[in-house]
Amino acid sequence: MRNGVTDEVEDQVASALASRLRDVPATTIFTEMSALAVRTGAVNLGQGFPDADGPPEVLEAAVTALRQGANQYAPGRGVPALQRAVADHQHRHHGVELDPVTQVVVTTGATEAVAAAVLGLVEPGDEVVLLEPYYDSYRAAVDLAGGVRVPVTLAAPDFRLDVAALEAAVTDRTRLILLNTPHNPTGTVLTRAELEDIARVAVAHDVVVVTDEVYEHLVFDGREHVAPASLPGMAERTVSISSAGKTFNVTGWKVGWATGPAHLVDAVFAAKQWLTFSSAAPLQPAVALALTDHDGFHEDLARSLASRRDLLVAGLGELGLHVRSAEGSYFVLTDVSAWGWQDGRSFCEALPERAGVVAIPAQAFYEHGADSPGRHLVRWAFCKDEATVAEGVRRLTEAYAAGRLECSPGGPAPG
Repeated sequence: MRNGVTDEVEDQVASALASRLRDVPATTIFTEMSALAVRTGAVNLGQGFPDADGPPEVLEAAVTALRQGANQYAPGRGVPALQRAVADHQHRHHGVELDPVTQVVVTTGATEAVAAAVLGLVEPGDEVVLLEPYYDSYRAAVDLAGGVRVPVTLAAPDFRLDVAALEAAVTDRTRLILLNTPHNPTGTVLTRAELEDIARVAVAHDVVVVTDEVYEHLVFDGREHVAPASLPGMAERTVSISSAGKTFNVTGWKVGWATGPAHLVDAVFAAKQWLTFSSAAPLQPAVALALTDHDGFHEDLARSLASRRDLLVAGLGELGLHVRSAEGSYFVLTDVSAWGWQDGRSFCEALPERAGVVAIPAQAFYEHGADSPGRHLVRWAFCKDEATVAEGVRRLTEAYAAGRLECSPGGPAPG
C-alpha cells in the first residue's frame, strides 16, 4: 500500500488505463506528498504554491467581474483585454512584437498551454527533446501525443546545459525542443549564451521550440531571464508559455497563455479548444490588470523569495547537506546521500514522521525515476511565508540533532 491506495486498487487502475497513459503515474507526486502533509500535519515544503495572496486590487477586479456578470464562456482565444495585456507584456519585457488577436491564446494555466502545444504540434513517433529533470506533466503531454521523449540531462551539481549532448539529441526525427527556464526543479536560469546555443541548434535543424517561462520574473541576485523568442531566428519558431499563477501568487486561478507566430499559436488553439474550450471569464480581466499595472508586485516578490531561499539554503546547509542555491524559481535541490539515503523517495516518505516536514523526491522529474542520476536528490520549496520556512528548518534541525534524519536500521532502507 502507498499513500492509502492498495496494490489491488492500483492494479485495477492500471488495467483500466489506455496504453498511452500506462507509463504515466496514476497520481502525481505533488498530490501524494501534499496529501501526506495534510494527513500528518507536516510543514509542506514540497508543492510549489505560495501562502500569500496576489495584489488586493487584482483580487478585487476578479470579484467585480463576477458581480458584473462575467460568468459565461469567454472567447476561446481569450478576453481581448487579456490578449492585449499579454502582447504588451511580451513587448515591454522581452522586445517581442505580437498581434494580440492572432499571436496570443489564453489557456487554463501553463500546464494546459504545454499540453496543447505538444498535442497540436507533435505527430505520433516525433521526438521531443526535454531538459532533464523536467516537470512531470511534460511526460504525460508527450505520451498523450504519441511522441518520443529524448532527455538531455542537466547534470548535478551545477545543472548546466551540456551543448554537445543537446546537439547529439536533436536529429531529423526531432519535432520540438521543450524548454523550461527558470528551471523547475533545479532552480537553474539558462544564460543568454546557453539559450543562443539552443537557438543555433534549433535553427540548424529547423525545429520548433516550446518554452515554459512561468518563473520568468522570479530570478535572483541580478540574473537575467532571456526569453528565447527574443533571440535571432527564434521568433518564427518559438511558442512562449507563461501564467499569472507564479507571477502574481494566484496559482489556483489557472490562467496562462501561449504566444508565438500565428501558425504555431493556431496549432495550440486547435488542441486547447478540445481540452477546455475556454478559460475562466471573470479571472481574465483581473489578470489583464495585473500584467498592465503591477510589475512592482513581482519585483517585490522576487526580492522576498530570494530572502526566503537564503533562509532555507542556510538551514539545510547547517545540517550537512550540499545545497545548490536557486538562481530562480521556487525551489532548491539537496543531495540526501549525506544522510545515508540513496533513494530520495524513501526519504520523502519517511520525512513527515521523522521530522514533520514534506519535500518532493527529485526522481519524479527524471526519465528513469529510481534508476536515474537524481534518485538521491530532494526538492524543497521556499515559496511559503517566512514563518513557515523557518518552522520547517526548525523541525529539520531538531530531527537532525536527534538522529532521526539519517537512514538507520530502524527506518526505511536506503535503496
